Amino acid sequence: MSTDRTYGYLASLVQELHKLPKETSWVEFKVNKAEPEEIGQYISALANSAVLAGKANAYLIWGIADDDHALVGTEFQPGEARVGNEELENWLLRLLEPRIHFSFFNVTIDAARIVVLEISRTLRHPVRFKGQEFVRVGSYKKKLSDHPELE
Repeated sequence: MSTDRTYGYLASLVQELHKLPKETSWVEFKVNKAEPEEIGQYISALANSAVLAGKANAYLIWGIADDDHALVGTEFQPGEARVGNEELENWLLRLLEPRIHFSFFNVTIDAARIVVLEISRTLRHPVRFKGQEFVRVGSYKKKLSDHPELE
């Protein structure tokens, strides 16, 4: 799913988010770790948590160090990632329910290649990945069923 975002918008967004004092319920940083299962779980958790935080979107960003939020760059290339014979994006769409909008973007800042996954918040029902709902509790991804107070 692709939505046009200008380079200026993306660069500004990354600069703003990497200055956060810590990860939030609606922002997760990674460097190179990009396991498809985990990405699907994070989409569910971040989409569900964005609603609770009053945000229109949530973000999973590769190329930012988790500990000090330094812009270090990433080798992850979502457009080339596959699960079996299926493109990563199609695989994720097929396993998310209800379907929500998400888009991968590439931006280079200070010679660091950054990948931004922008995830729209859920609208009516919690987002499930492979039938399981996830949510962020602080900066941790958890099963929503373990936190009924957040449902």
